Amino acid sequence: APVATHSEPFYQSLPGSLDKAYLELRGASHFTPNSSDTTIAKYSISWLKRFIDNDTRYEQFLCPVPRPSLTIAEY
Repeated sequence: APVATHSEPFYQSLPGSLDKAYLELRGASHFTPNSSDTTIAKYSISWLKRFIDNDTRYEQFLCPVPRPSLTIAEY
């Protein structure tokens, strides 16, 4: 499903009180997570370690937020 009709509305429906992040990969498809992807790994692991494990050492990989690039369309 296109991000405008699926992932973005889902993200916007999450309460503002939650720790949340939205990362959109440039040129990615629904099946992108099925293969190795350094960008997905970097931000997924960093976010989980920071907010699930409460390990502040991972903030350095999340802040400042990444800018749009060849791999990142939006954060």
